[in-house]
Amino acid sequence: MIENLIQAVEEMLSLNRHDLRPVRLMVVGCSTSEIAGGHIGKASVPEYGREVAGAMLALSKKHGFDVAFQCCEHLNRALVTERAVCEKYRLDQVWVVPQPHAGGSCATAAYRLMDDPVVVERIAADSGVDIGGTMIGMHLMDVAIPLRLSIDQLGQAHMAFARTRPKLIGGPRAVYQDQDIR
Repeated sequence: MIENLIQAVEEMLSLNRHDLRPVRLMVVGCSTSEIAGGHIGKASVPEYGREVAGAMLALSKKHGFDVAFQCCEHLNRALVTERAVCEKYRLDQVWVVPQPHAGGSCATAAYRLMDDPVVVERIAADSGVDIGGTMIGMHLMDVAIPLRLSIDQLGQAHMAFARTRPKLIGGPRAVYQDQDIR
């Protein structure tokens, strides 16, 4: 099952569009309840959380991007990330340790798997994956571009992917070049 996630993230990373920002920081929202076929927040499956967090941490190391795992609404959708990421992006750390029913199974697993985890209040990521309708949009930079990938299911959960692009400003007289924004 986790192969679907890995293949989909690899596909997202391989998109070479001049208008998309490169993937440097990815937010992951995950409902293990939805993966298992239940309702979000009602049937947490810690094993699925460990699988998703482990796969995403491995992908981040393999491809050189940073990752943050969104907690559930009981922790105001705060995010688990490495202390180095918190410092790199000058994020606001908050004081909490996620648990399966107050943070979610995936964020809890990520906290346990990371070398030096911290929880931050918010981020502005350039990409994201939402597994099971966890509403990651609040943690994406403007302007989020939804991506249609060949794989969009993980277990029983729908997966939605996004990358971001800079805002187009200036109105009808503005000129936009088709150039790489990197």
